[in-house]
Amino acid sequence: MSKRHGLSLVLMALMVLPSLAQKQFTLEDLNFGGNNYEKMTPQNRTLMWWGDQLVRLSADTCWSVTNKGKETVLFTRAGLNKGAGFNSDDRKIGSLKSARFPYADKSLVLLSNKKERMLINFKTGTVEWKQDRYADAQALEWNDKSRAVAYVMYDDLYVTNSTGRNRQVTSDGSREMVYGQSVHRSEFGIDGGLFWSPDGKRLAFYCMDQCMVDDYPLVDVPELDDTTRLIAEYAPEKYPMAGQRSHIVNVGIYDMNVDDTVHLRIGNPVDRYFSNISWSPDGKTIYLMEGNRDQNKVELVAYDAATGRRMSTLYREYNDKYVEPQHPITFLPWDKEKFIMWSEKDGYNHLYLFDINGNELRQLTRGNWVVTDLLGFDTESKAVIIAANAEGPLQQNLYRVDVADGKLTRIDEGGKGWHTGRLSASGAWLIDSYQEPDVPRNIAIVDTRNNKSSRYFTASDPWQGYTVPEYRCGTIKAADGVTDLYYRMVMPTDFDATKKYPTVVYVYGGPHAHNVDARWHYGSRSWETYMAQRGYLLFILDNRGSENRGRDFEQATFRHLGQVEMQDQMCGVDFLRTLNYVDTARIGVHGWSFGGFMTINLMTTYPDVFKVGVAGGPVIDWKWYEVMYGERYMDTPQTNPEGYQQSSLISKAANLKGRLQIIIGLNDPTVVPQHAYSFLKACIAAGTQPDFFVYPGQGHNMRGHQSVHLHERITRYFDDYLK
Repeated sequence: MSKRHGLSLVLMALMVLPSLAQKQFTLEDLNFGGNNYEKMTPQNRTLMWWGDQLVRLSADTCWSVTNKGKETVLFTRAGLNKGAGFNSDDRKIGSLKSARFPYADKSLVLLSNKKERMLINFKTGTVEWKQDRYADAQALEWNDKSRAVAYVMYDDLYVTNSTGRNRQVTSDGSREMVYGQSVHRSEFGIDGGLFWSPDGKRLAFYCMDQCMVDDYPLVDVPELDDTTRLIAEYAPEKYPMAGQRSHIVNVGIYDMNVDDTVHLRIGNPVDRYFSNISWSPDGKTIYLMEGNRDQNKVELVAYDAATGRRMSTLYREYNDKYVEPQHPITFLPWDKEKFIMWSEKDGYNHLYLFDINGNELRQLTRGNWVVTDLLGFDTESKAVIIAANAEGPLQQNLYRVDVADGKLTRIDEGGKGWHTGRLSASGAWLIDSYQEPDVPRNIAIVDTRNNKSSRYFTASDPWQGYTVPEYRCGTIKAADGVTDLYYRMVMPTDFDATKKYPTVVYVYGGPHAHNVDARWHYGSRSWETYMAQRGYLLFILDNRGSENRGRDFEQATFRHLGQVEMQDQMCGVDFLRTLNYVDTARIGVHGWSFGGFMTINLMTTYPDVFKVGVAGGPVIDWKWYEVMYGERYMDTPQTNPEGYQQSSLISKAANLKGRLQIIIGLNDPTVVPQHAYSFLKACIAAGTQPDFFVYPGQGHNMRGHQSVHLHERITRYFDDYLK
């Protein structure tokens, strides 16, 4: 071989090498149901506090971590199984990632196997206590003080104490009489129905009578491998639609000392909401946020836990649109007569200090920003540790707030990005886990008292070696001409500004959600990257009505959902029209749930703008949506008929011009199938032609690997009709 010929081969290899090195993503890589998804997400650490001692957990090993990040093996699963003599599969301890360390002064770890939960002394390897874990319970809550467990089995509530004595607390449980589970369809911050007193001797639990609520007729189709069933089964869902009869809620209190239950004397419970249950530090008083059905008034009410007697109303709040309590009160650890309450009464979600007589002592946080989390307290210096977006709407940072004077000090490691925290028992130490647009994940250990931090973990870029698009972020003005709205753009890979690209607007737009923030890639959904790889430009805008921008920003949509949101989204389209590389003849739109509603709304309101749309689980008419959410934002169909008519998509079915695919889960208990079916009926009557796909057995979202199938279907639809 000549030297010249050999040199040519080398040059050719060097020219080919970059393209070979850059790998392409698949949906198995990028979708959360994909087989390779875990390897493609930024690495993380499972961390837990044992008092003020940081512990890292894996499936098989627990390490103690110093405040400088040095790790030492604390114990292993194999060691615990050997020490306890667990040899059979049903006795062996499961993954250590679920370990808890309930006692700061004891070397006890709470773990479980298939049958039991156990407290194991990890220094001696001995099992010091055990209890049936009730793996099939519908709801379960264990208390570390009394070591009692409350659980719901076959619709009834039971309590087992630390010695194994079991008591059946209720006997009439059913799908119509629900105990110990979430009520009010998990609105108002409710995510469970069992609430132990601080000493673990009394249990508050929700009681929900929904016999008066209409059944929605869902159908359960047999699995393909089910040889026992031939015919689909009736699987009704109790579903109170806007303006219709709703369920009735009360709160019971079971006292283990006397083995008896009392119920709160709440008066007439019809058309009232009871949320944010909390206990006084001594366990003698229970507090509720009580709201009217109109959701424009809320009261903080105290009850005697022994008798259920209503004691006093500590606080009242009114708003001419709605008041939406999301958090229980939290008592100061060093003062049992003072508590912190959340409120948006000044226009932003902030913390207020009250005494037990209902006197407001001071506003702890203030400003045109919102508190997003209360992590706990530094008990020595008497400060509360919070998460908030005080640095800007795209960020979330961690702060200490001195209770005495409200002084706010940022205590996280980085000045930008999205920070989440977990506080140690005393509040002296904080885990700061965060992302930035170009940072997959960092974790630091922070001294909350001197603000010094030590980097513990830096995640590598899991997308190294792949063809990754550019992620941009910016602002445009809302339709009011004043308000800044934040957007994210994901550029097509190998972007060329001289070309024109098909563009997909991804939209949600509803309350209690946002799409754009300072996380990795500005919070981009991985599907956007997949689409960018296929030559699309993705545009995502947080319109008015979305979260974390203050009360007025969110309430701008009150009584006319979809209108202001569409106006703002069209401002985004106007911005896209100024970009020479956007093909304005090929604009698509996609969203799920509220975003599905927005997708069809945009396609039928602006039929000459959007060529293709994919709407998942879409609300079609808010009168078919549930009472709590629907009436908060729309009032009732009886009191706001114009708003309901304006927001309904039924009358817009005749406007459909582009290609629209509607996708639902057949067993969706959130946006029931009637929405999609009714829109299809309207389209048939009008002669318009949407496409439709359904996932049997699935609810509001597709679980597991079916999500890969779903996103392949969405992608193909845009490939077929927009590309």
